[in-house]
Amino acid sequence: MGTVLGEMRNVPWHELQHAYGSASQVPGMLSRIAWGDGPTAEDALSDLGQWIAAPAVFDATVAAVPFLWELAATETVKDRAGVLELLAAILASGHDLHPEWTRAAHDAVVAGRPTVARLAADASSAEAEAQTHTHARAQAQARQQAVRDAAVRLLAAIDGHICAACPPRAL
Repeated sequence: MGTVLGEMRNVPWHELQHAYGSASQVPGMLSRIAWGDGPTAEDALSDLGQWIAAPAVFDATVAAVPFLWELAATETVKDRAGVLELLAAILASGHDLHPEWTRAAHDAVVAGRPTVARLAADASSAEAEAQTHTHARAQAQARQQAVRDAAVRLLAAIDGHICAACPPRAL
């Protein structure tokens, strides 16, 4: 798998649950997000969101969040803005029967605050600057702007996060 998602093999996914049962397919979805083309990554993000964030979070959510942060920080990932939006959805979701999953998932999202702060403040992208063709450069700059916008929204959500499962945080 290389260095991106390299630690994913150490998670006992088959012992974890998502909305539709065993989380054994979660690593495949994360891999599609990491290395898939745009449409493949978008489909994988949509499926993963249905499994681990909507309408509730699960123990598989807690295990997946660190890998989502890794993907959000990796410039070669095609839909980094979508990854940040999934993290925001996780922060907004909970599980009434398992508040411990809610708190752990929210804590995992909040733990990525330094990453999202860096992405929100990123004024330029090596990806955008590396492009030589004008159209390709414009597309790369639009993707980077989408990442910054999603990061700003997630940063505000983290800083303003309040829910019944989570204790108040000192800022």
